[in-house]
Amino acid sequence: MSVGEQAVAIARRWIGTPYLHQASVEGAGSDCLGLLRGIWREIHGQEPEPVPAYTPDWSEPAREERLWAAARRHLVVASEEAGSLPEWPGEVILFRLRAGGVAKHLGIAAEVGAGASFVHAYSGHGVIESPLSRPWARRIVARFQFCEGGI
Repeated sequence: MSVGEQAVAIARRWIGTPYLHQASVEGAGSDCLGLLRGIWREIHGQEPEPVPAYTPDWSEPAREERLWAAARRHLVVASEEAGSLPEWPGEVILFRLRAGGVAKHLGIAAEVGAGASFVHAYSGHGVIESPLSRPWARRIVARFQFCEGGI
């Protein structure tokens, strides 16, 4: 099984986990970063760096792309072209939720091509698999892949 297929299988196990800001515990609570952290731990072991406490509007006042910078440090860049759709299951998708805002939402591509979908933790919904519909696709700012065998 490829690392991408492994990431999708792990992400789908988390479906139904309630949304809980800053949490990263399968079945108990998670936000979008927590979901990614949980997948990382299962694939690679210990997380690559400590995650400081963060607020829901983190990095917005300073306009810092902290999540994007962290993704570049620990994942392989697949594309940093806005609106670029995932090509492989298991890609980490980074979204900008509103124009002019910082990129601060993550998901894992589950299906690609026709019927594309992604798994993410979304406030008010928990961890779910959503269609990668046009409203979501237009918010994509970058895509990344997990390294085989860790970093």
